[in-house]
Parts: sequence; C-alpha cells; structure tokens
Amino acid sequence: MTDSPAPLRLGVLGLGSVFMGPYSNIIQQLMLEGRVELAAVYDVEPTKTAAVADRHPGVATPGSPDELIDGDVDVVLVLTSMNEHGPLATRARAAGKHVLVEKPMATTIPEADELLAVDAANDGLLVCAPHILLSPTYRRMHAAVQAGEIGRLVLARARYGWAGPWWGDWFYRPGGGALFDLGVYNLTSLCGMFGPVRRVAAMVGTAIPSRMSEGRMIDVASDDNAHVLLDFGDQRFANVMTGFTMQKYRSPAVELYGTDGVLQMLGDDWAPEGFEQWRNDREVWEVHPESEPTWPWTFGLRHLVDCIETGRPTVTRPEHARHALEVMLAASRSAAEGTFVEVTSDFPAPVYPDDAADDGHSRRKHDPRTS
Repeated sequence: MTDSPAPLRLGVLGLGSVFMGPYSNIIQQLMLEGRVELAAVYDVEPTKTAAVADRHPGVATPGSPDELIDGDVDVVLVLTSMNEHGPLATRARAAGKHVLVEKPMATTIPEADELLAVDAANDGLLVCAPHILLSPTYRRMHAAVQAGEIGRLVLARARYGWAGPWWGDWFYRPGGGALFDLGVYNLTSLCGMFGPVRRVAAMVGTAIPSRMSEGRMIDVASDDNAHVLLDFGDQRFANVMTGFTMQKYRSPAVELYGTDGVLQMLGDDWAPEGFEQWRNDREVWEVHPESEPTWPWTFGLRHLVDCIETGRPTVTRPEHARHALEVMLAASRSAAEGTFVEVTSDFPAPVYPDDAADDGHSRRKHDPRTS
C-alpha cells in the first residue's frame, strides 16, 4: 500500500475579500481532501491576521511577507493589492516556493519580466490568475475553435464590468483600475482563443472622478472606463469593453465570430453559464449549459495542487499573463497618445491534459492560420 503524500503547506499573503470568501472556500475543500494544510497567513492589517488565526488554530502568523516566504511553506498565495503582486511573487519563486499570484501578475513590464526570469531559474510552478481557461465552458469552446467547428476566427467582442468596489482605496489608486481588475479577464479569454495581440488602440479614462470608498469620498486616480480594440494580425480583430461603470447587463460575456459559425459564452467568463453555438452547416443555435454550475474562479489553486502532485505542466502559463499585462499597458498608452501601440510578446498556446499535443505543451505556439 502506497502512503499518501504529505499535505502541501500553504502560506497566504493578503487576507482581504479575495481570501475571506473565494480562496478560503477552496482551501477548505482541499484541506478536507487531505491535500493541503493552511500553514501560515499574513496581512498588513493585524486584525485580519488575527481573525484568520482564530478560525485556524495552529496556523503561523509571521510578522512580515519575507518571514512567511522563508518559513515552512510549500506554496505561497499572493492575494494582496495589485502593486505588490510582482515583487512578492518574485520573492517567493526565488525562495523555491510554488506560487499562485492573483491578477495582474505585476503592474509593470520590468516587474513581470523579473518574475518570469526568476521563475525559469528555479524549481517549482507559477500559476497566474485569472484562471478562466480552466472552466468547463471555456474548455469546450476552446476545443470547438481548435477543431474548426466555426471556421477561422476573424472577429470577437468581450465584456465585463460592474459599478465598482466600495472597499479598498487601492482599486482607485495608480496600479489599480478597471483594466487591471476587470479587463484582464476578457483579454486572457480572447488571447487564449486567438493567440497574441499584435497592436492595440484604446479609449481609457476616468468617467467618475470621485467615489465612496471605505466610508468616505475619495478622488479616483486610476482608470474606471475602457474600450479596447485588439488587432491579432491577418485581419482578425476584437474589442473589450470594461469598467467600474456598468450597472447591469444581459448580453453574452464573449462572442467569437468565425467564417463558418459563432460561439457565445453566457454569463461572465469568470462565472460562465455555458455557451451557444451556431454552425452554418446545421443552421440552428445549439445551447450547451455549464456542466459544473458551481465551478469556482479560484480553481487555479486546485489546478496548481494537481500539477504539483502529478508533475504535469500547468494549462495557464505565466507568459500568457505577461502578454495580457503588456496589452493593458499598451491600451493606456494608446489612449494617452491617440495612436496604435505595437505589442511584441508571445506566449505558448494553452494545451489541456487530454490534448494529443500535451507533450509539446511548453513549446507549442499559436498559428493564426488555424485559429
């Protein structure tokens, strides 16, 4: 009889709203399965650290991020405010820890490039949010695109937004904003289908200059409203509409238009409700409900644990997250300068464990002739 592996010891940096509900739930599930242990937690607000420690007797409460990273943990979750993502993830990967970092992976290109370089130089895995490529709906749509069911992709539209957070001033400071917080989902989705963006034109601004946050009015110093045009090359285009400016909507999250059909994702790409498909050869709309209605957008942690245990490469690649960051920064620059901005980075195409080409995962590139 083979002994079960020891649970992976998790260290969490940042204990705000992202941890307290969504990540806490999936950690609890993995703990019940005997696969992880919550070993250490840290937050800049001691009251948050104390609250988590009260619920998890025996958890370590180090006095700094460095102390947590250097402690007895196998995996570090970086769930802090955005400007801290890159430096903390880099520090953890340099220490040889597996890392999950929330989106965006960093807020500047130098920070993102340093993280990629440190990741490549050390053993262990790096998973960057958002984890939307892992949902059953996205996977089924991706498979349909790869199989050519709607022909060659030529046009797309994606949308995600809401009225904006009333907690956390950092959402409205430099390094925050709607593109980094919301638009990153749509960009990650579209690039997973089309491949890398080649140039960007955008309108990005602040439509609501003052907002209520943490019980007081503050001046908004980041974007809250954006419309981004994407050129994927070979006359293939898409647009992303995002902002803390959308009260409600009922339209599909992502629309993919091919030469032989259409795919429409229902719900949001982080909370999909299935998809609709039109194929010219069938001349009918087919509705495919979400096969896992309770699929959580924190699923990247379960995926990371799976990959650590099995030795498989991750589906979500850090280079994909770096590309999305470059596109978002290019959008802001385009809006400021009133010009198209070129995008130069590439990333490996996603390959799922059941894909025949899985053994070429780390090197397979997007081929616009077939996407």
